[in-house]
Amino acid sequence: MATVGEQLKAAREAQRLTVTQVADMTKIRSDHLRAIDAGNYDVFSAPVYIRGFVRTYAQALKLDTAVILAQLNAELAESGGQSLPTFQSPSAGLVDTAMFHLSTAGRRKLLPALVVVLLVGGVTTGVFWLNSRANQHPMDGLSQGLYQSTNTAGVTLDLPKH
Repeated sequence: MATVGEQLKAAREAQRLTVTQVADMTKIRSDHLRAIDAGNYDVFSAPVYIRGFVRTYAQALKLDTAVILAQLNAELAESGGQSLPTFQSPSAGLVDTAMFHLSTAGRRKLLPALVVVLLVGGVTTGVFWLNSRANQHPMDGLSQGLYQSTNTAGVTLDLPKH
């Protein structure tokens, strides 16, 4: 049985299309198309690119993409180097969940929520500031004045010199 690359190359040649023409149709680089035709999948950085390019290539040639991709998966599994990817969902923390909900919320929901958060924050800050000021003695934090008074009664202070 012919490999996926051989099948795609044969279908391309049967339709009298060049690699350059298929590259223009699919927007896949011609060196990638040549690598697929040759079955040289080592030039691709990840299996997802191989599958995507082969799917697009097969669609452009009007081939059955499900059959081609099934055979491609079998070829990749046989080679051992490019197996099916396994995806694991990362555990989402509180910040990740909050950021997800913020990014998916619309402006109509986000703006009122932001106003509420700012109001609550402002009121809380104001209450704490007023409480700290109420518990403080009015003379705390004041420095000594410009003129020092002495204990001698009836003596006036000297005027500053010009």
